[in-house]
Amino acid sequence: MPLPEKRRKDDGENGRMCIVTRESGDPDMLIRFVAGPDGNVVADLKRQLPGRGCWVKAERALIDKAVAKKLFGRALKADVKASADLGAEVERLLLGQLAGMMNMARKAGQFITGGMNVDKAVRAGAALAVFHAADAAADGVRKIDQARRAYMFAADEETEVPSFRFVTEVEMEALLGQNAFIHAAALAGQAGEGVVKRAIMLERYRGNGSVRAQGDARQPQQ
Repeated sequence: MPLPEKRRKDDGENGRMCIVTRESGDPDMLIRFVAGPDGNVVADLKRQLPGRGCWVKAERALIDKAVAKKLFGRALKADVKASADLGAEVERLLLGQLAGMMNMARKAGQFITGGMNVDKAVRAGAALAVFHAADAAADGVRKIDQARRAYMFAADEETEVPSFRFVTEVEMEALLGQNAFIHAAALAGQAGEGVVKRAIMLERYRGNGSVRAQGDARQPQQ
């Protein structure tokens, strides 16, 4: 089991400190890495793998920097190999983790799909966040954006229901199979909240490469 509140004893004196920025942080803002049996650096997203670990803030640019500067070997105190594609591999793992949570939430009745269903959930205040395929038609995205703004105005909220678009429809089919969607929404509940948590982490990880749906425009996270 992971140690959520205490630093792992096998992670060295610095505990949960980013090896790039030298800043400590909440584990939800960091990614743990360990040396695999073959000596390759692997991401431990669940923070459960045995052995000495090190941490990097959950940002693609920082992981790429750690690879380029060969910081993993120093932090893990071992002769390890960090692939030049490590940052991309972590992104694939984060996408897979998000997809898995979406499937779990769907089974729990906390993740719905279909433009009309999403529109109704947003207007009723039931949606925690909405999701679109990156290549979703502008008209469909715009209608749900209108619902987001209408709910914000009616409920006197300061911010809109967050909206994410990470992958294309084809890429989503590879991730979710028959559960792929064009428009979807996460609803209240532990699984639905888990979807939103992982979506926020993936958005943060991508940095300026992340995209939020805003009508027909795609705006990088500020």
